[in-house]
Amino acid sequence: MPRRSLPLQGRMRWMLLGLFLLLVLLLFAYLLECTPPADVSLVLPGLGGESHGKEYYQALLQEQEERHLSRAASLKRQIAQLKQELQEMSEKLKVLQDRKEGPGVQGLVETKDQEPGDLLEFLHSQIDKAEVNTGARLPSEYALVPFESFTSSKVYQLEMGLTRHPEEKPVRKDRRDELVEVIEAALDVINNPDEEDGQEDDVPMQRQTYTESHFTEGLYRTERDKGTLYELFFAKEDSDNFRHVTLFRPFGPLMKVRSTSVETSGVIINIIVPLAGRTEAFSQFLHNFREVCIEHDRRVHLTVVYFGQEGLQEVKSYLEKMSREASFSNYTLIPVDEEFSRGRGLDIGAHTWKRGDVLMFFCDVDIYFTLDYLNTCRLHTAPNSQERCWILERFWLWNDMSVPLRLPQYR
Repeated sequence: MPRRSLPLQGRMRWMLLGLFLLLVLLLFAYLLECTPPADVSLVLPGLGGESHGKEYYQALLQEQEERHLSRAASLKRQIAQLKQELQEMSEKLKVLQDRKEGPGVQGLVETKDQEPGDLLEFLHSQIDKAEVNTGARLPSEYALVPFESFTSSKVYQLEMGLTRHPEEKPVRKDRRDELVEVIEAALDVINNPDEEDGQEDDVPMQRQTYTESHFTEGLYRTERDKGTLYELFFAKEDSDNFRHVTLFRPFGPLMKVRSTSVETSGVIINIIVPLAGRTEAFSQFLHNFREVCIEHDRRVHLTVVYFGQEGLQEVKSYLEKMSREASFSNYTLIPVDEEFSRGRGLDIGAHTWKRGDVLMFFCDVDIYFTLDYLNTCRLHTAPNSQERCWILERFWLWNDMSVPLRLPQYR
């Protein structure tokens, strides 16, 4: 029985295989009969009939070209319409600005307590509210918003944050971009003066000479509810004439406030130093005074108020030696037989001066200053006025340069 079952199983396998092959053949024949013939002309346009020749493709290209021309004409119409609208808006803005502007920002109509009707009026109202043209009466020095000074590469800051360092270098990218924009705007104001700047008689060739290299110093401060005020100073090489540009950013575009010329050649600084003893420190002070004030400036006067008798002859010999070697006689030694008092010494030195207007620099024997600092003092003071005075609270010795923490425009 087992031997007979083996041939039967083999035959059954061959029969199933034959049926499967037959089904495959039938399916293949069905596909051949039912599949529609392929359009050879669509697959290979060049090999098909001549019904899609050059005329057909030329018509397609012509239709596509017409679509592009229609699109271009539509875009041109839109551009022309936008230009017309822009021109109309520019004319309206110019008329509005001419109506609002007088002989400068100071001539604007007072709208402090009114709601501005448009953007330009709002920006000008922010300038009126801020301490740009006139100062505000403050309850105390703690309410003062201090300035921070900057150059092309450094920012001297009062709020040092986590750095605990008065000098920020390198400057943060956001602040650097902001200050670069302000310097470029100030250069544009100087090189393209308006009639109100008082330079209409200048030679045109002399106007386009200020560049970023002529930027000497800038100040800025931000009032949280009004905007940011910028004051920038530019000067040519070896020149005592400075260009002073004031800009204001009322949380919007930069706006010019004024552009003036500042002449510092005739401003004499009377450096008043109260002293008692400390002859070695005074000798070092004279060394710096000679290098900065005598060799490079000479528009200074040194007043030394000396308390007591001990060391007086030594101080006098230092001054006489400096006078002989440097041919400098603009100094005054005032001996006082009293107990040392810095305030008393400054008061005596100030009242000793009898030669007219002078810029007084109340100094200490330990203070180290530079030529740039003397120019800064001349730029930020005005005769017979207390509106723009410096409060020198502290000095930092940094890379052989004094960096004062200063509060300008204390009113």
